[in-house]
Amino acid sequence: MQVLTVAITGPISDLRPQLSTRQIIPWQIINLAPSNSILMLSAIMEDYLKAIYYLQDETDERVRTSTLAEYMDVEQPSVTSMVKKLAERDFVHYEPYKGVVLTETGIPVALEIIRHHRLLERYLTERLEYDWAEVHDEADRLEHHISNQFADRIAEQLGNPAVDPHGDPIPTADLDVSPPQSGETLADQQVGDKVRIERVPDNDPDLLRYLSEHGITPTTVVEIVETTSFGMVTLDPDGTDERVALPEEVARSITAQTLTGASN
Repeated sequence: MQVLTVAITGPISDLRPQLSTRQIIPWQIINLAPSNSILMLSAIMEDYLKAIYYLQDETDERVRTSTLAEYMDVEQPSVTSMVKKLAERDFVHYEPYKGVVLTETGIPVALEIIRHHRLLERYLTERLEYDWAEVHDEADRLEHHISNQFADRIAEQLGNPAVDPHGDPIPTADLDVSPPQSGETLADQQVGDKVRIERVPDNDPDLLRYLSEHGITPTTVVEIVETTSFGMVTLDPDGTDERVALPEEVARSITAQTLTGASN
């Protein structure tokens, strides 16, 4: 067997521009200045960074390890161990008993994975005709194994969509994220209000099927027809003859933009 030997005549740093974070599958290579080291992230590390981003985005506060453990469905000691590893690599800032927050190094890594995930969800529903209740888990499996170049091609094929099938914003290629048009939820509305659905939770397939069966998806316009003291919100979706009752907990998880009020 012949062995091919490659001679490197210049310093190793001369080769670094050839390494791109948009070409490595299934690992992400991150250039960590100023240490000039190259670090490989596993899929589970990326999952943690993505989860921290989601939780941090909800509250604008540090994420407690207990909250992260519940979200990830793992034991808290495992979370603490992983968070310490991520902190050592400057992806998060962690203080015991105070929680964890993404650093300037960790945020773009989380956003890249989120971009992959949401583009895959959109592609699966639009081009492969997946039900929107199925795509979350499928995208979870695929998001770590596509390059940024592949994600860009998906975006181009889809016309660079702004949101995924559930209404969540898709980060751009430059990792910019559009803020939601409204921070209001269905539970914040009054009887008589007309609202346009913006976002629905994507982690409950049964709920997604129920909403889809009753014509409630992002961009659907609904009127609030009743709220009860025992926590039910009844909607009248445009274009249907059937009213839909949702528990307040579910109504509070669906964001919507107010169009008109009862006084109009």
